[in-house]
Amino acid sequence: MRIGVVAGEESGDILGANLLIALKKRFPNAVFEGIGGSRMQALGFNSIYPLERLSVMGLIEPLKRLPEILSIRKGIIKHFIQNKPDVFIGIDAPDFNLSLEKTLKKNGIKTVHYVSPTVWAWRKGRVKTIKKAVDLVLALFPFETKIYEKNAIPVCFVGHSLADTIPLFSDKSVARKELNLPSVGKIVALLPGSRKQELHYLAIPFIETAIWLKERDPSITFISACANDERKAQFEELILKHEKCPPITLFNGQATQVMAAADCVLLASGTASLQSMLVKRPTVIAYKMSPWVFALAKWLVKVPYIGLPNLLADKLLMPEFIQSDVVPANMGQQLLAYLNAADDNQALTATYEEIHHLLRKNAGETAASAILSLLNR
Repeated sequence: MRIGVVAGEESGDILGANLLIALKKRFPNAVFEGIGGSRMQALGFNSIYPLERLSVMGLIEPLKRLPEILSIRKGIIKHFIQNKPDVFIGIDAPDFNLSLEKTLKKNGIKTVHYVSPTVWAWRKGRVKTIKKAVDLVLALFPFETKIYEKNAIPVCFVGHSLADTIPLFSDKSVARKELNLPSVGKIVALLPGSRKQELHYLAIPFIETAIWLKERDPSITFISACANDERKAQFEELILKHEKCPPITLFNGQATQVMAAADCVLLASGTASLQSMLVKRPTVIAYKMSPWVFALAKWLVKVPYIGLPNLLADKLLMPEFIQSDVVPANMGQQLLAYLNAADDNQALTATYEEIHHLLRKNAGETAASAILSLLNR
């Protein structure tokens, strides 16, 4: 048994590792290869190219790296056609994986796309491409299945692995002890993103929000989780440039623990908002990009919210501040309200818990079973 997998970024590596564990139970002697990160490689996955070379965002960065990305895709296609897998699984990264899947499917290889492209938000015409490219879509969220069922594309709602791994109750005191933080006192977690561009736009507004909060409540402690050493160095450099910036304790990774240790969280829109919801912490979402990219996104994207928890609940559970609204007073006032009204957050926590149960479907096992059914068809 040969199983090909391509994960496009860090979040894909997390999902991929979870899936590999489940597939290995069914196929203990299988060969797993393609593109994956450190978590997948720790399970014996053979990564032909470094995952980091695919991890790009926005419109400009992919264009700058286009020759390299096209070269990687060409190399992966050549490898899999010469060494045909029994099934190929593309994890997220639809712009890279869908064209790859389409080519592999034409060459008689069964294809799976894990993590539904956001066809429900923009570029709905991609559904036609997906139908030509894949034999099965594995969706993380329940609202995503409708568009595939409508277009007669096999789909399976598998839930999210984070909902499986993060406990239903995250103990604040235990998290603080593990991170060697004060057991009492107010703590705010600042997570300006895992990508270079996200920090470029959000780190300074987050630092200025910390200054704004500290001026109004000197007892607040600030912590942050950095995706890797590069992002930590980038954040540290920006912190040092602000003389008024209060101390911010930076941790490598450990995002879930950092959120669990906090009373409330300020973060960049993305998977982190889902983590914060699962940890059951009051959260403020921010996102900022270049003005012309924002103008284009506003024209193309048709969704009421940017935060995953808000989309799942179909209402504003986490306040969202976008572009010109990403200012210290806006974000600071909401965080201060959370800190000063801890008892009023119980209804919010109950809603978070409902969604946690909804997404807790043992994602790796559910996805592996769906893939096995595809192979048996």
